[in-house]
Amino acid sequence: MTETDKKRELIIEGAIKRFIHYGINKTTMNEIAEDLSVSKPSLYYYFPDKTSLILGVVEKVFNDYYDLLNKDHKSGSDLQSMLLNIIEIKHRFFLRYYMLHLSYGNPDSSLSSAELKSYLEKTVEKNRKFHQRLFEQAILNKEIAPQDNISKIAELYLSSQSGLTSLCIMHGNKELFPGKKELKLMKEKQINLSKIFIKGLKI
Repeated sequence: MTETDKKRELIIEGAIKRFIHYGINKTTMNEIAEDLSVSKPSLYYYFPDKTSLILGVVEKVFNDYYDLLNKDHKSGSDLQSMLLNIIEIKHRFFLRYYMLHLSYGNPDSSLSSAELKSYLEKTVEKNRKFHQRLFEQAILNKEIAPQDNISKIAELYLSSQSGLTSLCIMHGNKELFPGKKELKLMKEKQINLSKIFIKGLKI
């Protein structure tokens, strides 16, 4: 890693800490520069504006997430073990980075950029393709029956998981951060759904 890459990573890590603690909307570029004891010109050299910094943070989070997923994918586990492990990984990332999704006060225009929207759309598609490969491999391994449209199967599974996440967070929760009860319920329901989903695809 070059010195430039190291400096960029340092700024991203500093931004993540402040975003998690104070929220994205309440964080300014000046505060990040002060936290890291770097000059504002130096900060703006790596990230011309807050939008580019947020994109850098999001890329960092998802790159780390997919590094873990790909590492586990190479282990040769069966479909159920893979899906349940993905739930565990998502749960850990959710706990660590949930505050990045919160918005205090007026919406921050930096969160509505075309670049960020495009990146997130590509990430959603990447996630679908990743799960599609898992289901395809499970068919080759004769763990589940052949399916007419594996892409739709993967999309349905992910939509179901996302729906459970939203419902469990909103259910009886009046705080900005979900309580232990909501988080435990979310994880348990995602695990149970995965088991039922796989059972329905069995030969």
